[in-house]
Amino acid sequence: MTGAVVPVLGWPPDEDRVEAIFGRLARVMPDPKTELNWSSPFTLVVAVALSAQATDVAVNRATDRLFAVADTPQKMLALGEAGLIPFISSIGLYRGKARNVIALSRILLERHGGEVPLNRADLQALPGVGRKTASVVLNELGIEAAIAVDTHVFRVSHRLGLANAGTPDKVEAQLFRVVPERWLPRAHHWLILHGRYTCTARRPKCSACVISDLCPSRAGLTALGEAT
Repeated sequence: MTGAVVPVLGWPPDEDRVEAIFGRLARVMPDPKTELNWSSPFTLVVAVALSAQATDVAVNRATDRLFAVADTPQKMLALGEAGLIPFISSIGLYRGKARNVIALSRILLERHGGEVPLNRADLQALPGVGRKTASVVLNELGIEAAIAVDTHVFRVSHRLGLANAGTPDKVEAQLFRVVPERWLPRAHHWLILHGRYTCTARRPKCSACVISDLCPSRAGLTALGEAT
């Protein structure tokens, strides 16, 4: 994980400050959701799998066309790898992703009756579906209060002092320890969206941040924003 992380010492953070952080984020983003377009558990799994190392905008541009012709495992398998590639060729690592999407479609038909299994073990057994992808799917469907630690969550968690670990898995564990239970179902989305639009890697928008006074990295981030 990279991108102008300002390390903060003194973990774990003060409980009242953490409560205040998520309370304010909840007020400005009362119903946060993924920005990927999907209409079923299958299209959600495919969209999230395609989003690895790609922007949601790029994925939506591709899947808007793709899902119009292949929005079920049956249709995706009929399309085949060669038929899928033209739809997703604008997305990074598209050849490997095409193999995985066709393979997971086949497994869904052969082992799960064409339905996406809504549990972590079976989800992570699908080609191209790792822990982060499974966490996004389970969280978005309201099945598990999962936190998928992508580059935004990693960066924002460190800047806010919510975590200080060096790997996504360890940051995930730290977040589960410090985020109040009532905020856990939506914490993943708040941290992603805050990192995507406000607490950005190179030019953080501290002057527009609703939690800037609660941020222990504020001084360093303000200087970073002014210098870039």
